[in-house]
Amino acid sequence: MDTVIYIHGKGGSAAEAEHYNLLFPSCNVIGLEYKSFLPWEAGMEIHAAVAELNEECDRIILIANSIGAYLSMNADIEKYVTHAFFISPIVDMEKLIGDIMHRAGVTEAELQKKGTVHTDFDEELSWEYLSYVREHPLGWNVPTDILYGSADDMTSVDAMKAFAQKHHASLTIMDGGEHWFHTKKQMNFLDSWIMDHLSNGGICK
Repeated sequence: MDTVIYIHGKGGSAAEAEHYNLLFPSCNVIGLEYKSFLPWEAGMEIHAAVAELNEECDRIILIANSIGAYLSMNADIEKYVTHAFFISPIVDMEKLIGDIMHRAGVTEAELQKKGTVHTDFDEELSWEYLSYVREHPLGWNVPTDILYGSADDMTSVDAMKAFAQKHHASLTIMDGGEHWFHTKKQMNFLDSWIMDHLSNGGICK
C-alpha cells in the first residue's frame, strides 16, 4: 500500500493529516508529530520516520506545509519520496530570518554576539540557526507540486517562482490565498488542486 506522510507547519499538528484521508482513500495517511523546529534536529526525526515507512510500504507521498516543507527538504529523504505536495512552503529561509531581524531591529553583528535574541512578537532569532541555513542551501530532486497564495506574507512570489523553476516543480497560485490555507474557500481550492494533480499524474491510485 502507498503511504501519505503529512508534515505540519508551525502551530499545526499531526492531526491535520486527517483532512487528507478522503483525498487519498487508497493510501495509508499518517501525520508526523515531530518535536523540534531546529532543521538539524527535525531533519533527523523526519528522516527516521520516512526511512521506517519505506520499509513497510510501496510508495511514499509527502504533503508538507510551510516550515514543514523546509524541514523536509533538510531531512535527506529524497530517495524515499515518490511525489511531494508543498503548501505555502518556506523556500528562502535566510530571507525570512533577515525580515524578522529587520522587524525586531536586530543587526547581524548583534545576533552573532548574543547567539540568541528573543523578539517582542514571539519569535526567537538564533545565530546558530542562521548559520545552518547559510551552510545548507536547499536541494530537492523529487517531483513536486506547490500551492501558494498570492497574499502569502512569508515568501514573495518571485522567490516561489524561482524555487519552482530551479527544482522543476509545478506552481499553482491562488489569487487572494494566504500563507495559512484555512478558510472554506481556501481549503476547497487546496482539495481541488490535489485532486487535479492526482488524476493527471496517476499518483496513489
